[in-house]
Amino acid sequence: MTPVRTRKRHPHDDAPDTSAEFRRIDELPDGPEKDALREQVVRAWMPMAERIAATYRNRGESGEDLAQVAMLGLVKAVNRYETDRGSAFESYAVPTIVGEVKRHFRDHLWSLHVPRRVQELRQQVRVAIQALTRTPDGRRPSVADVARHTGLTEAEVRTGMGALDSFATLSLDAELTGGADGYSLADTLGAPDPDYDRIVARESVKKSLHALPERERRILYLRFFCDMTQSRIADQLGMSQMHVSRLIHRTCSRIGQRVLADVA
Repeated sequence: MTPVRTRKRHPHDDAPDTSAEFRRIDELPDGPEKDALREQVVRAWMPMAERIAATYRNRGESGEDLAQVAMLGLVKAVNRYETDRGSAFESYAVPTIVGEVKRHFRDHLWSLHVPRRVQELRQQVRVAIQALTRTPDGRRPSVADVARHTGLTEAEVRTGMGALDSFATLSLDAELTGGADGYSLADTLGAPDPDYDRIVARESVKKSLHALPERERRILYLRFFCDMTQSRIADQLGMSQMHVSRLIHRTCSRIGQRVLADVA
């Protein structure tokens, strides 16, 4: 007796036959009736879209959001499908839905902008690492191991490995492993050093200060380096406090004009 072979079930064998609806859609003018018929077709094919979305679970996106993206792809497929092309709706809808889901991952879930080629390398490397890690020794594969497994060059593998952490970035508020309680990544970041601005300012006025007469240089030194008041400077130099004030103002204005002229 010849054994009966069981035909392998296609993943969309339960897909509805909506060919008549699509022919009717082609015949109808734009309007409420055509929109209602398209909505009916979308509802009929929703189980297929949900199955496609389910194949992308555990990749950093919720199942509900993936289902919404897949439904968007289904709507696009229904609106754009042309019966006169001769192909079944399923053969057009599946790539459209898959493309919409992949585009969602590429455009919305990467924390850093990564070129498509690098994203592809990342995926190849990620799958290879998972496969090689399941070997009996369980060790993490090296760059050379991944290159042999994928057929990529070692440089391409390193690029893909570098992109593994680009999908989701670490929050600056995240506590560092092994650090003190509450010590976060933000605590390791530096801040602008005001001393650099002081160095730039001092170097900018140095030439102008050297060109000043001795008396003006001494007054500025006592005022800004020794932090003496105008009254004490006046007593020390034997002049009025008002005269010291005028000299400081006039000298600082002259230095400022020379610095701006040098910059210009």
